[in-house]
Amino acid sequence: MSIFTDSMFFGVSITLFTYFIGVWVKSKLKLAIFNPLLISIILIILFLAGSGIPYENYSEGADIISYMITPATVCLALPMYDQMEALKKNAAGVVCGILSGCLTSALCILGCTLAFHFNHQIYITLLPKSITTAIGISLSEEMGGIATVTVLSIIITGIFGNMIAESFLKLIRVTDPVAKGIAIGTSAHVMGTAKAMELGETEGAMSSLSIAVAGVVTVVVAPLFAMIG
Repeated sequence: MSIFTDSMFFGVSITLFTYFIGVWVKSKLKLAIFNPLLISIILIILFLAGSGIPYENYSEGADIISYMITPATVCLALPMYDQMEALKKNAAGVVCGILSGCLTSALCILGCTLAFHFNHQIYITLLPKSITTAIGISLSEEMGGIATVTVLSIIITGIFGNMIAESFLKLIRVTDPVAKGIAIGTSAHVMGTAKAMELGETEGAMSSLSIAVAGVVTVVVAPLFAMIG
């Protein structure tokens, strides 16, 4: 057992196994709250805590999966290419939607900081919460934030967005596929995009585009907000 837990295959195996359990649970219960990623995280924490296996043993292999985040994000350009005509037709609305989404996210963090008296480091740590991890970690570190907390905030944002996106858009009566995709991708990055792709090809393509553009916009906007927080 110790040979296995000390190897790089341990982290990879546990991550994939718990995720597949999450997918199975979601397929059986059909409830948004049973997000596969959330279930996987909980199971991994419980397993490591219960077995006493050091986190370092797990991360040695799990980091391999983390390295796949960037190329996996790049692959999201494929559905965007297929929907290029829709993108050209709605270019102005797409840009305005993503820009307003990024500004709204930053304003919400600023508002929470003022309301709950977060210190400045926590404030700048949370500013990249709505962009993909690949960009968010680097941005947080450059601004002086805590990268691990940034990752946690990004994961929570993505899971929450994935869970409520469809219901919330129905509640506020957003029916346009382009608007749905932009809203989901800008607010909930890759995890939200997974939900957008379930809604339709156009939604998925626009959400994929939003990840890249929102990342670039946030790299500019976040440091500006960091100076006023």
